[in-house]
Amino acid sequence: MSDFRKIGVIGGGSWGTALALVAARAGRDVTLYARDPETVAGINQRHENQRHLPGIRLDKALHATTDMAQALDVDAVLLVTPAQSTRDVAQAMRPLLKPGIPVVICAKGIERASGDLLDKVLAEALPGTPIAVLSGPSFAADVASGLPTAVTIAASGEALADALARSLANDSFRPYATTDVTGVLIGGALKNVLAIACGVVVGRALGASAQAALIARGFAELGRLGAAMGAKQETLAGLSGLGDLVLTCSSPQSRNMAFGIEIGRGGQLAELTAPGRKLVEGFFTAPVAVALAQKHGVDLPICQTVAAVLAGSMSVDAALHTLMTRPLKRES
Repeated sequence: MSDFRKIGVIGGGSWGTALALVAARAGRDVTLYARDPETVAGINQRHENQRHLPGIRLDKALHATTDMAQALDVDAVLLVTPAQSTRDVAQAMRPLLKPGIPVVICAKGIERASGDLLDKVLAEALPGTPIAVLSGPSFAADVASGLPTAVTIAASGEALADALARSLANDSFRPYATTDVTGVLIGGALKNVLAIACGVVVGRALGASAQAALIARGFAELGRLGAAMGAKQETLAGLSGLGDLVLTCSSPQSRNMAFGIEIGRGGQLAELTAPGRKLVEGFFTAPVAVALAQKHGVDLPICQTVAAVLAGSMSVDAALHTLMTRPLKRES
């Protein structure tokens, strides 16, 4: 399969803009779709996304538009919208997308309404469309600034995964191809929930030892659910699993960890989730991940306590006590 010369990016937020820059730096002809006319004007006229990536100079070759049809008249599409919006946006794309054009999911989450992974959501909204996933340890500001980043690109077919990796690779962005779509999706979704837990640990000043233990035991949970759903262990231990987990659980630059820090400091959920606050994917994913684990007969104690805290049915102190007083067991 040949490389993709024209790439459309759906989503004008920080991650969508960063990935549009990646494609432009890889020598692709890039069109970025955003709903906000001011964002589009800023990208086209001032070469800056002031709202989402202030201070970062954008490639002059990067073109933005409010016309979705224009952004979909391409060889491949990066779908960079929140996980809970994937179905609605994909359905809007359906009458505009040419047959056979691959769509790359760039969100990290599980659909709350159905409990489905995003590849199934996209397959239902865009039947017959080749589907891929891009995920891994990456902050939008780092990627947009040209700092070294490595990610995973998954597709059911090796040729598609390899072609997408070639089409986005540049001196500062290195994609690794795989066919393990499920593993990449599970890693990206669960790490957000676990990052909230790590944020709570930091917010409560429980120490680096507790944070490291939580990352390790959280990775064990990620591995159990992934294995139950058919993911490959090497994927879960790779960039889109362990790599993304370590990054997201180690820096308040992560929205999910920052959200957890505020909870740990005593912040009120009603205020932290009020309209206008930054979207936190882990907030929506936590209860769905727990339900998915129950369906597959998998125990996810950390995710369960996070979901309980976010639902308001358990205090942070009670959650910590619950985790620390679970029955003792062997590690393997």
